[in-house]
Formats: sequence, structure tokens, C-alpha cells
Amino acid sequence: MSEKAIEGLDRRNFMKTSIAAVSASAVLVGSAGLAKAQNTPASSSEATTGGTSYTGDVIGGKQVVSQLDVNDLSPGQKHLLYFQGVEMPTGQHWYVSVTVVRGAKPGKRAVFVSGVHGDEMSSIHTVLTVMNQLDPAEMSGTVMAVTDVSSPAVESMQRRWPNTGRGVDLIDMNREWPGDENGFTAPSRHAGLLFNRLLRPNADFAIDFHTGTTGFEVTAFNLAGMDVPEVKAMVDLYPVSQVFDNHVYPGVLHNAFMDAGIPSFTPEIGAARSLDHEMISLFVEGTLNVLKHHGIVAGPMGRTGKDVMVFVGNSSFPILATMGGLVEHLVRLNDKVDVGQKVAIQRNSFGEVVAEYTSGVAGEIAGLRSDAMSEPGNALAFILFNKPIQEGVETYPE
Repeated sequence: MSEKAIEGLDRRNFMKTSIAAVSASAVLVGSAGLAKAQNTPASSSEATTGGTSYTGDVIGGKQVVSQLDVNDLSPGQKHLLYFQGVEMPTGQHWYVSVTVVRGAKPGKRAVFVSGVHGDEMSSIHTVLTVMNQLDPAEMSGTVMAVTDVSSPAVESMQRRWPNTGRGVDLIDMNREWPGDENGFTAPSRHAGLLFNRLLRPNADFAIDFHTGTTGFEVTAFNLAGMDVPEVKAMVDLYPVSQVFDNHVYPGVLHNAFMDAGIPSFTPEIGAARSLDHEMISLFVEGTLNVLKHHGIVAGPMGRTGKDVMVFVGNSSFPILATMGGLVEHLVRLNDKVDVGQKVAIQRNSFGEVVAEYTSGVAGEIAGLRSDAMSEPGNALAFILFNKPIQEGVETYPE
């Protein structure tokens, strides 16, 4: 990677290390003398020494692996597998669906991920659509797709993993990466297993697909560090309306890839719990462009960012509810707004206006609350805008 890219990765590593150090101190204070449990998974270094490990189990005719090297799979074929994730309280495992299309000729390895949040259906459908268009006999390289990372969250179509370690605790898997195979929660261990044994070892580049969350929809945009040339080259190939040029915070999956030296970014595809076919088609087209860019598939490029009006911003301005009541938006997704422009009002049960909300920045609407009611503190809107570059952590509607 370029020196500029390496500098960016180092900056994120510093941020990640600082936060991890604070978290580790808190854990040590509360867990003095706590030893690792017996029979825990192997360490990261032991887990990625190479090769594919089959458990011997077969589910629905598909073999189960606990570690995968795509180079062990036959070229020119499509392979359907299950990856054995963390154990449930019953001692059974959560399994993750893995599709590998290995080209007849050697080439780069792409990893596509979806289902990190369990309510994000358009992201899953986007990946499945791309995979169904690939012909291994005509490909150079390998494309691996993982479509249900947070299996228990996907089961109930909810955003967070329902962890039962200290009572019912909903954990956001996209704050857990790269995880820890010997961590203090099942989601942390699950993330560690996937990242060490499945995702990182098989990626030359990676894309982690998302949507808005339940009750909040977003535009068609990519979240990416555009100061990394390898990332910018891919993001520019998407015919979408917005780019959030920001590395955001540690713990998200695309940053774990970046910290491992693997170019990565996050597409965001509309609303949760539904399929937005119009948006999905844009991201399918862009993702196929990326595969052509890397020489994995052949053919002419589709539409790219040069063919559409792309708004690029480096910050996201949240508008939070101050009252409870019915929400009426005065703007739509992708609308341009100015400082002081009224964007929403809120009414109580008598129909009286109890709050008015204005934009504090000039930019474009990137996300809007889709639930018609809100309590204080909920995000009503996110506005994508540009401000002078500053070190730090940004809020974003992922």
C-alpha cells in the first residue's frame, strides 16, 4: 500500500490502541485473577497458520469448516459451505453461510460481507445478486461471500446480537471487530473466529455491506477513507449519490480490514428490514465494476461515480429529538439544506407543535428517521457536510 495509506492505517491503529487500552484497564480492574477458560479456541497466530479445517459435520448437504483457505478449494467451481462460529448456551454452534466462487484462473481474492447487523436485508440481497452473476469458468481469482455474520440477530431480524452472558444484552457486532477468540462475550469470540479464520486470511480487498437501521433509512452512499488510494479507486466505481469520506471509529469491520492492510469500505443501502431493489441495482453495478477493476471478471464497466452527481462530505451532522411525539419531515433524502433551514417538526397528541428542528450546517440529507414517532434523544436526521479536517471520531448513520 502507499505511504499515505500506511499513515492512515497507523492513525487508526493509534486510535484503536488507545481505546483498547482504556477498555482493557477497566476489564482488568473488574476481573483481577480471572484466568482464561480451559479448552478455549487457539490464539490468532495459531488459528491462521494455514489450511482448511473440516469439522466432519454436514448441514443440508454443505460441509462445515472451522477454518478456510480458499486456495484449497477446486478452481472453476462454486462452493457452498458453513463456517462454525461461536457456541450457544446449549453448546451448539452458530453457523455462518459461506459462498466461494473460485475462478478457473489465478487472481485476486475478494471478500464480501453482509448480515453484521441482523435487520439489513438489502445488503444481504446485494451480495447474493452479485454472487449469482459470477461464472467461475470465466473468472480469474476468487470471490467469497459471507451473508449472515450475526446469525442470532438475523434469525429475529434485529440489529444487535442478543447476548445472554449477563442477562439479555444486545451487542452491536459492528463495534466488536477484529474480535477476540478468548474474549468476554460470545459476539467478541464470534468476531474473532470469523476474522482470524475466515475473513482476513482470504482477502486481498473486502467490502462490508450495510443498510440503515430499523426506524432510520439512509441514502445510497459509501462510507470510506478516500485518502487511501486503493479504497478511493473502488468507491469511485459506484453510481451512487453520496460518499461519506471518513474513517469513523474503531470496532467497525471495514476498519479491522484496513488495520490488517486490506483495502476496505462500507456501502449503505437504504432502509432496514426490506428490499430496496432500485438501490440494490446501483450497488450490484458498482460491485461488478470493482471486480472488473481488479481483473476478477471481464467485460465493460457499467456506470460509475462519473456518470452521476455524487456529493462527498467528510462529516455527518445529527439532529436529535428534544421532545416526544409525531415527527413530520420537511425534507427528503438527498435534499440539499442550508444553515438554519427547518427540516422537521414534532407534534404532541393534541396536534400542537412542540418542537421545530433546523439544520446547523449546509449539506445534503443522508438519513431520516422512518418511524413516525420519536422519544427524546433519537436521531431524526443526519446531514452530510464538509468541515475542516480534524482528528477524532464522527457519528454516522450505519
